[in-house]
Amino acid sequence: MKLIILTQYFPPEVGAPQNRLYEIAVRLKQKGVDIEILTTMPNYPKMEIHEGYKGKWYVKENMDGMTVHRSWIWVSKSKGIFSRLMNYFSFVFSSMWVGSFKLGKADYLLCESPPLFLGLSALVLKWITGAKLIFNVSDLWPETAEKLGLINNRFLLSVTKKLEEHLYKKAVLVTGQTQGIVKNIQDRFPSKPLYWLPNGVDMAFYNEQEIESGWRGKNGFGPGDFIVLYAGIIGHAQGLDVALHAAQQTKEYPIKWILLGSGPEKERLVALKEQMKLDNLFFFEPLPKSSMPGIWKSVDVSLVPLRRIDLFKGAIPSKIFESLAMKKPLLLGVEGEAKDLFIDEGKAGLAFIPDDGNDLADKAMQLYNNRTELATLGANGRNYVSVKFNRDTIAANFYTLLANLNNGTGK
Repeated sequence: MKLIILTQYFPPEVGAPQNRLYEIAVRLKQKGVDIEILTTMPNYPKMEIHEGYKGKWYVKENMDGMTVHRSWIWVSKSKGIFSRLMNYFSFVFSSMWVGSFKLGKADYLLCESPPLFLGLSALVLKWITGAKLIFNVSDLWPETAEKLGLINNRFLLSVTKKLEEHLYKKAVLVTGQTQGIVKNIQDRFPSKPLYWLPNGVDMAFYNEQEIESGWRGKNGFGPGDFIVLYAGIIGHAQGLDVALHAAQQTKEYPIKWILLGSGPEKERLVALKEQMKLDNLFFFEPLPKSSMPGIWKSVDVSLVPLRRIDLFKGAIPSKIFESLAMKKPLLLGVEGEAKDLFIDEGKAGLAFIPDDGNDLADKAMQLYNNRTELATLGANGRNYVSVKFNRDTIAANFYTLLANLNNGTGK
């Protein structure tokens, strides 16, 4: 069986889709699947082409026995809609060109969305390679872009909605990262085969007992500091103003707030921190995945916020999994599916009202004042993700599905 993965995001970039796609690809490879990846020159999230890739149209690599084809992409630090579309479509066309000449016949082509427009390349390459299209939806576009105010042009929204519908119809299978995404698509396309392909965690990689870390001391934090860590994209969806307002409410306590990452909102939030004179809140640059277990071991709590929008009630931020695997309880500002799973069912942290800095500060104080509860919630979290969101199990189940589809027995 041969599977092509078409994605704009892949290691060595750091981020949720990069890690998720790489991890499932490695596990499918171990089961005998021939894996090829068609992706971009690494650039995300700083929108700068990494050293070694600058000025190149095409690069072929081997990554853990998998062939990785990289094609050119136009990048800019501009946040405008024109620059964003140029970024998306440059890879759409370069991937079409490279894929047409470099990819052979395949059984499946899995296209990662967003960006939704990459589906145009998938449709062409599906025909060229003879592959069955699997459309993997990690975020509902254009719905998310519309509700976040990232795209307001009515014509563009209309075109993207038609493209979304066409891609679902052409796919032999549509996979969704969350149950909310799957239900949203199922309600609109009840006859389309759908599958929940969740994110997960490598339990062996995030083994708290085997990891040594001096990160706390090296960065000037003392043993008495209670560290709340946000690690991920500092973007519009996360609503990280809530962390700054909570930090303002907890100035009198040894509670330290860390925002680790980069993204389009970072510059504004750094300026807001200075304006609010927050000496208890710190910004750190993103780090490779290999550094994260040691950092998680050094902190006390994981902060996972999203803005209070109905659309996000079906979201499950990926940072949940690695923090819980390291026994770090959640301060979760996400309503809906994530709260149902990790707070109500998993008992792995405390929920706060999204966008409410006062409520976040109150919940942080609750954990600061009750270390027994902190430890219990952390242990609950590791047990929960090891059973329900283990990457090995997720990949094994997906492999079985692909084998059944390939043999004509899948539904």
